[in-house]
Amino acid sequence: MADLSFMLSRAVARGRAGAPRNRETILAALLRKRAEAHRHGLEEQERRLREQIRWALPMRAPKEAEPV
Repeated sequence: MADLSFMLSRAVARGRAGAPRNRETILAALLRKRAEAHRHGLEEQERRLREQIRWALPMRAPKEAEPV
């Protein structure tokens, strides 16, 4: 059983090694995937990717109203 546990922990570590580490990397990948879905006419997949893109966008606190 310990051998199986060790194999599982190694598999998880390998999966995490290639994972993006910041929002900018995630956003760039999502934008590429959305464009590809659009090119292939996959409307539902494109909609889901748009939702994920909204999440990946950097969020900043709104500034005070600037004088016009």
